[in-house]
Amino acid sequence: MFNGIGASPGIAMGKILLKKEAKIEIVKKDVKDPIAEVHALHDARVKSKDEILKLYEHTLETIGKKEAQIFEAHSMIVEDIEIFNQIESKIKDEKVNAEWALKEVTDMFIDMFANMDDEYMKERASDIKDVTNRIIRNLLGIEDIDLSNLKEPAIIVAEDLTPSDTASMDKKNVLGFVTAVGGRTAHSAIMARSLEIPAVVGTSDILSKVNNGDYMVFDGDEGIIYLNPSQDITDRYAEKLEKNKIFKNTLQKLIGKESITLDGKKVELAANIGTVNDLEGVLRNDAQGIGLFRTEFLYMDRTNLPSEEEQFEVYKKVAQTMKEKPVVIRTLDIGGDKDLSYMDLPKEMNPFLGYRAIRLCLDQVDIFKTQLRALLKASSYGNIKIMFPMISCMEELKEAKCILESVKNDLKNENIVFNENIEVGMMIEVPAAAIISDMLAKEVDFFSIGTNDLIQYTVAVDRGNQKLSYIYNQFNPAVLRLIQLVIDNGHKEGIWVGMCGEVAGDPEMIPILAGMGLDEFSMSPTSILKARYILKNVDTQKIAELLDELLWISTASEVQTYIKKKISSIL
Repeated sequence: MFNGIGASPGIAMGKILLKKEAKIEIVKKDVKDPIAEVHALHDARVKSKDEILKLYEHTLETIGKKEAQIFEAHSMIVEDIEIFNQIESKIKDEKVNAEWALKEVTDMFIDMFANMDDEYMKERASDIKDVTNRIIRNLLGIEDIDLSNLKEPAIIVAEDLTPSDTASMDKKNVLGFVTAVGGRTAHSAIMARSLEIPAVVGTSDILSKVNNGDYMVFDGDEGIIYLNPSQDITDRYAEKLEKNKIFKNTLQKLIGKESITLDGKKVELAANIGTVNDLEGVLRNDAQGIGLFRTEFLYMDRTNLPSEEEQFEVYKKVAQTMKEKPVVIRTLDIGGDKDLSYMDLPKEMNPFLGYRAIRLCLDQVDIFKTQLRALLKASSYGNIKIMFPMISCMEELKEAKCILESVKNDLKNENIVFNENIEVGMMIEVPAAAIISDMLAKEVDFFSIGTNDLIQYTVAVDRGNQKLSYIYNQFNPAVLRLIQLVIDNGHKEGIWVGMCGEVAGDPEMIPILAGMGLDEFSMSPTSILKARYILKNVDTQKIAELLDELLWISTASEVQTYIKKKISSIL
């Protein structure tokens, strides 16, 4: 048995088809005619662009608009003048071969994005790598392996799969895929979920253990893989496969239904998004609002700050699309692992503890005011709420609110219409904020708990540190007590409390959070219907009765065991 990361739910059973990439070694060569190399680069670039356009159209037709946007991003990379000017200069100045110059320049961008802690930004690295490999193959005349035309059903096992590989898969014959690298937020994983192809990723030693034609059974929910399993295991998973088909139909019937618990408590199930391209998935999965719009992506992948008008159009689009449903927009959360090349942010020893998020905005007020103006102007087109990130003390919150008031006054003086009663909230992602949440609650309309950072700062472990990942744990008793404290303090002051971190979509944690009194759960759009199903089977009163015991358990592993034992019996 092997363990990996369950990237796309479902059971896959079948023979293995190994997809091994021919290793392309790029070496530096001196060339006599650099202009000819530039022409070759241009030809390969044009051919690659044509291929990407076909993939875009195929994906748009067979999967959906959101997934096709990935190839719009690829098209933008292949058209990026800044990147290709650098490649051409390298070819001409150093008189080197095109593929080497291409790889040298793009590797620089790939490294920059790959070293960011944000999973979304890491995918920019995958995009550039995918496009680079395509252009290199076209430069060298290398044919790619075609996954769109398999002769028989198979499970694909590979080192990695690009979005292009995944988008072109023959859904009829690709039973699922397993890769040695990757994570749940990789484009290939996202596409697999859209295509409803089961997938497990991050199985580092899988390639050395399997052969073409071996039989495999894997569970895309649990990340468990069986190679040439016994008949008992095969029979067990065949039964589970059949149950999954029935459950999928059950979830679809929840579209249009309220998110209400067994004992009649209504909660909001909202979605986390990064761009307007995510709106299609939000609507398709019947989210009741947007609990977190990460505006930093408006500022990244570009060479200058976005203008007020540019931001306004984006916020307006989101607000209008969601109509009367709430849209919580987080103000700029840059810094930490999210760098902006054009802002010359300081290099720090501990960037997550440094100049980032609200701290940066309170220091560079012009940037902050531009965003607030755009947000307020867009507020008249829908139900927008403003949320400040990484507030760690009362002074920061009051200063942010003061700047917001000055922007409101400016707009009034200019006779610009906006929602003067717009709700203002803050993220609770620093233990200091959680501890004084009773006081902070008097100053805002809502809290949203950002568990990704709250866990990191509470247990003092970088969330990307694999070696210490056993400490970074949502079941840590300190984390659970802080969450309960924030919810209680918010409710005492009459404000609603949401959660927009990964924990909000964790099936094991959803009943606990509902029992704690959480009002809004914001998560990946694809998790919403399953969360609604769980909540419909949860009695929050019974869960609340268990919390007195649960919150006194001293270790994370015991907490998780308790939840599995007690909560599963209630569901």
